[in-house]
Amino acid sequence: MGCLRRRRLLCLGGTRVLPFVRRFKMKEIEAATKGFTTVLETGPRGAATAYKASFADGLVATVRRTGGGDNGGRRDDDDQEAEDDGGAAFYRDLQLLCRLNHRHVVRLHGFAQGHHARFLVFDHMENRSLKECLHDPLRTPLDWRTRLQVAIDVAAALEYLYYFCDPPVFHVSVTSSNVLMNADFVAKLSDVSVISHDTKHASADADAVSFQDLQVERRRADLVFQYGVLVLELVTGQSPGGDGELVRWVQEPGLAGSMHRMVDADLGGAYDAGELRDLVIVARLCTRPGNGAAVSIPQILRFLQGKVERLGCQTSYV
Repeated sequence: MGCLRRRRLLCLGGTRVLPFVRRFKMKEIEAATKGFTTVLETGPRGAATAYKASFADGLVATVRRTGGGDNGGRRDDDDQEAEDDGGAAFYRDLQLLCRLNHRHVVRLHGFAQGHHARFLVFDHMENRSLKECLHDPLRTPLDWRTRLQVAIDVAAALEYLYYFCDPPVFHVSVTSSNVLMNADFVAKLSDVSVISHDTKHASADADAVSFQDLQVERRRADLVFQYGVLVLELVTGQSPGGDGELVRWVQEPGLAGSMHRMVDADLGGAYDAGELRDLVIVARLCTRPGNGAAVSIPQILRFLQGKVERLGCQTSYV
């Protein structure tokens, strides 16, 4: 699945020839976004941060701004690089990100760079974020089977990023804002970043290796908790907020009696009681207090996949 190997990482240098990713010209970006008018998202100050782009070769993508500047990059010169302190790190991260290849991770197609702005070109996700699908009152509510499949899709992406990539240098926050939905409501993780990994100064010392392993395990434990919160959002249709109300509810001793009352009313009662119980149990295990996670992402994925495979396509909801 395009997983990274340690020897590949050791070969990363300062070269700006990126064989796995396309470099777009700024004039291509400007033309594809109709002069940076096809705004999809804005930042805290109202400046555009993402645009829908339709390229001449038929590619429809989302272009995300990663650098400064407030003019959409119109004055940038394709023939001259923007040389700054973050340039080398930007290219190192690109060399890693462009190797990601998984059905449930948003694909990076390429980038563009000039004096005042950098842009990354990703798959365009027609149904926007899971957060919008769950909480926008103008959207058709997601049905139960789609929600269950989203839980499986996200777990598959997390297993790939945190268990199949060696070393696991990728990071993503598991929130409904970072789960994007394509035209068929297939979920894909977005906003994947690269954790600083200085191979030049990497130590073979046993203590250093143990420390790195500990850090990886901590990231995986945090990941499991975030995943559990996302499952609760899928089940209840409620935003998790910052007060931990959903987590407290799923850890209550009398959970079984209140389970059906907490199901998202937008489902209209059309869900499978057994699958509901399975998802809530997963969320309970993921958010259980204590040191370390009670369950791992691979275990969750196999459990949910097994449930769906046994049910097949014959399930009907009452």
